[in-house]
Amino acid sequence: MRILVTGVAGFIGSRLARNLLDRGDQVVGFDNLNDYYPLVHKQRHLADLSSHPQFTFAQCDLCDLPALVELCRTHPPDAVAHIAAMASVRYSVENPHVYSAVNVQGTMNLLDAVNRIGKPHCLLASTGSVYGRCTPTPFVETAPADRPLAPYPASKRSMELFAHSFEHLWGLPITILRFFNVYGPHGRPDMMPWQWTTDILAGRELTLYDAGHLKRDWTYIDDIIAGFRLALDRPQGYQIFNLGCGEPVENIEFVRILEKLLGRQARIRNVPAPASEPPVTFADITLARRTLGYQPQVRVQEGLSRFIAWMQTAKIIN
Repeated sequence: MRILVTGVAGFIGSRLARNLLDRGDQVVGFDNLNDYYPLVHKQRHLADLSSHPQFTFAQCDLCDLPALVELCRTHPPDAVAHIAAMASVRYSVENPHVYSAVNVQGTMNLLDAVNRIGKPHCLLASTGSVYGRCTPTPFVETAPADRPLAPYPASKRSMELFAHSFEHLWGLPITILRFFNVYGPHGRPDMMPWQWTTDILAGRELTLYDAGHLKRDWTYIDDIIAGFRLALDRPQGYQIFNLGCGEPVENIEFVRILEKLLGRQARIRNVPAPASEPPVTFADITLARRTLGYQPQVRVQEGLSRFIAWMQTAKIIN
């Protein structure tokens, strides 16, 4: 199978591409290699992929429709794994316009491009942040998700709705996967697990909202990739699936586990949670379990142990 992976130089995109290559698929990956975080991390990911004979890379931007059309015509995909996006709730509060341009219009450009060359199965990475703070827990896919707390989840929910119109009008098979608090090896340096780890080791204060009592459904990268592969191989028409662990953990407990693994005590600065932060993220994974056979395997203690080991091996920390 030839799979087009967008955002292939990023955290989740690179891990998905590596997994697909290892199982024998052909991967055509693209990324715009922006400098939202240091390029050395994306270059590390590409180095892990570029030697594989079944991997093709193109530097391309979601906002460039003609380039996307040309890429799809040159390498017509059997399926599309759309991971590329502007991420981060906090950054979106300061830079909202980027999120509409990339996450909404960029996704529409991609769907338009692939729709011109066939009807490949399109899997779109969304976020558990779309549920906001008004949705009862655990979050079920049928909830309205119509009160996002920041431009990032708003852009992702808009993407989902536009995608439905492509499926409805043109029969493009689309699966929406809502990721919950993904962490693990190859993670981004702007993400909390990475920041908290380096803060603890450097003796810097780390910031916890509401004394660390916010709960997050931390989901290990390998479980996300396993869920993605299950959805890839089982097209359902237009369908939304939560991919989470289903076991929210208080952020203070997450930090305490890091302290034990690192052998250091965190210096914690307690501040009120901003309006963009929900008190809890909590995936109901019943639908993904029943329909796809999805079953997360890695709990936070083990996941963080693997993450720290990778950071040491990659010489990001000592």
